[in-house]
Amino acid sequence: MEPGVIRSIVEERWPPGVVASTSVLAEAGIGDRLLTAAVRGRIVIRLRRGAYILGRVWRSSSPWDRDLYRIYAHAASTRRQSVYSHVSAARLAGCSTWSAGDRVHVTVPYSSSPTSHGADVASHSAPVGDADLAELVREGRVLRLTSLNRTVADCARILALEPAAIIGDHALRLGATLDGIAEAAERTGAIRGYRRVERLLSALDPRSESPGETRTRLMLAAAGMAQPELQFEIRTEEGLFRADFAWPELRVILEFDGDTKYFDYRPAAEVLLAERRRENALIAAGWIVVRIRWSELATPGVVEAKLRAAFARAAKLAG
Repeated sequence: MEPGVIRSIVEERWPPGVVASTSVLAEAGIGDRLLTAAVRGRIVIRLRRGAYILGRVWRSSSPWDRDLYRIYAHAASTRRQSVYSHVSAARLAGCSTWSAGDRVHVTVPYSSSPTSHGADVASHSAPVGDADLAELVREGRVLRLTSLNRTVADCARILALEPAAIIGDHALRLGATLDGIAEAAERTGAIRGYRRVERLLSALDPRSESPGETRTRLMLAAAGMAQPELQFEIRTEEGLFRADFAWPELRVILEFDGDTKYFDYRPAAEVLLAERRRENALIAAGWIVVRIRWSELATPGVVEAKLRAAFARAAKLAG
């Protein structure tokens, strides 16, 4: 059968949803022979044993969407109803994730061999009571996952501070609380890793509205910089401006220029023009504006040097 014919048949018969199991595909008229041919031709991608996605969908998907599809594939291909936890629960709940890996995380109430879950799964042994459980519907399935509070506590135990804080900041904006996270951590009964939970709790701030802002805030703290006001509002001739970071006494603003590396987002021309007008209005009002990019966060000292130069300029202007 010609590839074009295979593609036409498969796409016409593909069931609702993005990820489909072998049995669901068979019911839709995509049997073993047709499925095998489609996989060989890269018309269909096998995400894991028993779970598939259309190749064109996979290839056009963002990295964060692919992370979700791996979770859907796990749900479609396993008979047991897993409790998705840690990074996987964060992704299902809609939290931003960064540098957290692409494995599917599940929590089970018993110790098990890693090979019993598959190489693409990270299995954690811990109790999950009703207070720490949540449910949502995805791809026509009811998925069980840990609550936002429990998810942040779990992530604190396995991730470095930056990726854990990115999840935690976003979770606080979605309804988690510092007390709730601490209580969820205590309910696991696990002493190991609790200091990491405490460290994360002291570092979280829901006012950081993107992974880049969270990373910037942590970098400023680690560098011993004077702590800024977050989401500081300034009235200008162009209207109300909300600065990511501001030092009002110095009239210095630090702006994070979008998570372009993370989100692959390019602002429209009119957005850039409006941003330029706002910046000009700030400068006219006596503010110094420092802009940084995602790539600069990975180079030690770059952001700090920019800010110290701005502080020195502000002091000179004030003198």
